Amino acid sequence: MIIAIVQVRMGSTRLEHKSLKDICGRPLIWHVVNRLKPSKKIDKIVLATTDNPQDDALERWALDNKIDCYRGKEEDVLDRFYQAAKNFKADIIVRITADDPFKDPAIIDQVIDLFEDDNLDFAYNNKPATFPEGLDVEVFSFKSLETAWSQAKDSFSREHVTPYFYNNPGMFKRKCLTYPIDLSYLRWTIDTQEDFDMASVVYEELFRLNENFSMSDILSLLERRPEIAQINSKVARSAMYKNK
Repeated sequence: MIIAIVQVRMGSTRLEHKSLKDICGRPLIWHVVNRLKPSKKIDKIVLATTDNPQDDALERWALDNKIDCYRGKEEDVLDRFYQAAKNFKADIIVRITADDPFKDPAIIDQVIDLFEDDNLDFAYNNKPATFPEGLDVEVFSFKSLETAWSQAKDSFSREHVTPYFYNNPGMFKRKCLTYPIDLSYLRWTIDTQEDFDMASVVYEELFRLNENFSMSDILSLLERRPEIAQINSKVARSAMYKNK
């Protein structure tokens, strides 16, 4: 079974409670989950939040929207992923972060296809980064996740889930899906108010025309209105996203 596990919590340090902030009449988490549903490969979507009481609201949202939910450790996200995958009997896991409202199901399926067709342990599309930041997809087997869960000891690896895969290339058969053009300079994720403002403008332009607008739709919009990309262009990139 292929399960998309969405890691989410209310306690973001730079933009608190962003997962339930409104974009076009829906909370951000609704948009993230809704954009996974057109995938032809994903069998189940699971919200993986924390056992912190402030995340009760996320569990309630999941129940109200008939989305499976697992609650686990707040800082040890690797353990939260492992326990969620084990609890729902995942064979293949698609890692999704809840601050990315522009996930493209077609790109997700391409990474899953790469994983399956090449019989990989780990497939991804962000190292080297060629897609816009926020369209990241990471796909790994339960066996590989279990290896990382049992072997990774440092706090960075436990918090960010997949560093163990990248830092131990000899242990995993892995491959990166790249885009023909380097678009990694584009920032399509939400960590700050500027990011949220940019995402809100894009949604106001595209969502009401087509709820499942694609990467190409966003690129066309930015070509017409390049000022939109400038809204959050000065926000520092994630350390996880920089090429080594």
